Amino acid sequence: MDDRVKPLEGVRNFRDFGRYQGLDGARIRSGKLYRSGHFGEASENDLAAIDLFNITLQADLRRPDERERHGDRWPVSGVNRLYSDLGRETDAPHVNFLRQVAINADSSRGWMRDYYVNAPYRPALVETYTAWFDHLAQLDDDKAALVNCAAGKDRTGILCALTHHTLGVSMDDIFTDYELTNTAAKVDERLPEARAYFNDMLKKDFDDAVYQPFVGVDNEFLEAAIAAIKDQSGDIDSYLTETLGVDNAKRETIREKLLV
Repeated sequence: MDDRVKPLEGVRNFRDFGRYQGLDGARIRSGKLYRSGHFGEASENDLAAIDLFNITLQADLRRPDERERHGDRWPVSGVNRLYSDLGRETDAPHVNFLRQVAINADSSRGWMRDYYVNAPYRPALVETYTAWFDHLAQLDDDKAALVNCAAGKDRTGILCALTHHTLGVSMDDIFTDYELTNTAAKVDERLPEARAYFNDMLKKDFDDAVYQPFVGVDNEFLEAAIAAIKDQSGDIDSYLTETLGVDNAKRETIREKLLV
């Protein structure tokens, strides 16, 4: 699995999320689907490497304030960049949560579960998720597509799971790819750094476990999103059709383009 991860210098969690087995034993073509964190700290070497992947479609799931705060050293010219101007915040929602006094590991995990429950129906994400599938159905045969957000794990993780489901990937493999964030983003190495950064910024003394949900992923979070979709829409297919406009014809077109 580790060979999916592209070890860039300033872009975290960049990897190929194709090559899984999809519908009727076909596989997702390699080099067609990528996912990552943001590109605000991309190095010149990163930009040169990314240019080789022939990415012409990007779904940037960050809020407008995040795009302004992080900046963006990519996409290069010729990339169709999808994003929403809805959902602007003054500060990141998880930072506002961490400013509270009585925080522990359980409350952090609870906050993240709640985030995943609500995420599939947030207007900004619905807007960009819908555009992603619309444009994926029109992707040129020799080009690739990318999904990113700030860290490439939560909003990105949900959209990648929905894309995999559309292509017929098993739930086991969907979760395997989701959990790969913990390796690709080097969560074990980054967690102490993140704890020190946030504790200094917030004037707190929280331990690693409080920050883990905001640095890595856990299956229970994606499970919460899927449960919310089933609760509100009936099943994932109905959500794709009714909320994102991915009808049977569009689903078949996407499969024809991406499965071999």
